[in-house]
Amino acid sequence: MGVLLPLSRESVSRTMLSGSVRAPGAARAFVRTALTAQGASETLGLGTVGDRLIDDAALLVSELATNAVLHAGTRVEIICRLQGGEADDATATERPAALEGPAVVKEPPRRPGIVVEVTDLHPASAVHGGPEGKGRGRGRGLQLIGALAESWGVTYHRTRKTVWFRLAAEEEPELRTIPAGALGHELRFAETLAPAPPRGSRDPTAEWVDRGGPSFLAEASELLTGQLDENMVAALAGQLLVPRLADWCAVWLSTDSGGLELARVWHNDERRIDALRMVLEEGPPPTGLEIGGTPWPWPEIADPRGTGGSAVCFPLVAHSRSHGVLLLGRAGATRMSGGVMRLSEDVARRMAQAVATARQYTRQATISRALQRRQLPMSLARIPGVDSAIVYEPHGEGQTVGGDFYDLFPMTARRWCFLLGDVCGSDPEAMSVTGLARHLVRLLAREGHGVESVLNRLNQALVEEDAEAAALGGEQARPRFLSLLYGELEPDPARGGARCTLASAGHPLPLLLAVDGSVSAAATPQLLLGIVDSPGFHADTCHLAPGETLLCVTDGVTERRNGKRELDDDDGLADILRGCVGLGAQAVAERVRRTAHDFGTEPIDDDLAVLVLEAEMREPTRPAM
Repeated sequence: MGVLLPLSRESVSRTMLSGSVRAPGAARAFVRTALTAQGASETLGLGTVGDRLIDDAALLVSELATNAVLHAGTRVEIICRLQGGEADDATATERPAALEGPAVVKEPPRRPGIVVEVTDLHPASAVHGGPEGKGRGRGRGLQLIGALAESWGVTYHRTRKTVWFRLAAEEEPELRTIPAGALGHELRFAETLAPAPPRGSRDPTAEWVDRGGPSFLAEASELLTGQLDENMVAALAGQLLVPRLADWCAVWLSTDSGGLELARVWHNDERRIDALRMVLEEGPPPTGLEIGGTPWPWPEIADPRGTGGSAVCFPLVAHSRSHGVLLLGRAGATRMSGGVMRLSEDVARRMAQAVATARQYTRQATISRALQRRQLPMSLARIPGVDSAIVYEPHGEGQTVGGDFYDLFPMTARRWCFLLGDVCGSDPEAMSVTGLARHLVRLLAREGHGVESVLNRLNQALVEEDAEAAALGGEQARPRFLSLLYGELEPDPARGGARCTLASAGHPLPLLLAVDGSVSAAATPQLLLGIVDSPGFHADTCHLAPGETLLCVTDGVTERRNGKRELDDDDGLADILRGCVGLGAQAVAERVRRTAHDFGTEPIDDDLAVLVLEAEMREPTRPAM
């Protein structure tokens, strides 16, 4: 442990926070509680703990906790030390307990103050954003500390890293109050500017904006741009702006009807968020706001100390369209400095662009999902005497449909059709072929075409489409090949089970699991669809006896890799199926799916589909009495 020698008084509080987005807010609340707790002022030797000291400490610990979560990603420990005045020994020095090893420190003045330490469990991570802007990353935490703290330091341990800062404690003059409602919508911003603060007065936010504003704007732009949900943009904006630029903020988003909906309210004192939201919900901002900022009446609930403050609205405009409003409020300030206003306006522009991008993505995703839903059947038919199960996992992120497809539908009152296919590729063009193939197969089957006829006619349609695409040139000229396993099932009441007629066009062969555990291929290999004009497909026939299982998969299963080895090498899939004797159709499908995932250490990089058909066991016939 480090030592503090020799201090007359010291009080220590500590907490451990999870490495989540809630850590900065929890860190602020913890420090505020420690500085306003009973006995804090006595420890520091002051009549009261000044608001500026509390606000500065909360601001700095929020920055360091944010950096720890973003760059280290571990749990965060916060320690707050209240240090009274030193003893008479003028040669005594002080050193926070975190500093056990070499550190870059500035010796603090020998007067009452607070020391806050923020520790993460990632000692190898660098501290981003030094006080002179020479850090290797884009962080701003130490730039702000360099502007506000009288001393600070960094310590690297074997298992953790600690950043600490010290703020001197001193009596503060009483703040001048500003009557609520002094600012109105009808006044332009230029008319409501109060006289500049007295020369030499200290505005920590303005100082931070001048030094760290550009890097803050760059990082805020990157974080906002990465959000594809408009509500997440609003939530992230609150975390970014409070308490850096404002003590509280609110975000309204435009609705389809042309109105505004309050999407997010944030306050540096989380206990006041609900009350502030109730006040702001009483009336949204008006239309026609100035791009550079329009004053907003100060809500008394935002500042319980009654010091008043300034609040300004910024429209969220992108591509000549309004997407909402950003409202920022700063307590105890009659106006926002020019630097704060300009930075707030820049952030509002980036928020507007992020909201516009998120909405564009949402519209496209909605259209894509609607189109994808049409590529697969809404439900699977129930075949009398046959249990069925399907497992389907498209590879593309956010997709519900890929290049694999399936179907199980009635052909007549006593005959059912099943199919499992795979289109070459997984782009939108592949999905269009998926829809063409599935719907065309249904149409041909219900018109009475048998297995061979369905495959031959589907093959002809693909060849003709490729020829038309080749005439157009470009991306559409790429040929689209299709593998397809297609079959018909006709239940056999006399023998039990079902008669199965099927064909495999360039598809992994279906496997038949007998009751005794033996496994055999149920079809013979044939050409892919779309390769040649007249391949002459033929069908194979088998009997699916009671208790027997027909397993159909796509190459996402058979070609699952582990290094140079594939799952189906040396009849690997047949070995898996042999271990499924006695399992129901759903259990077989799930075992194959789980085995495919467990086969390799890397995520599956292809669509995966499994179709299982199992003839149900017949109830034994009881002899007549």
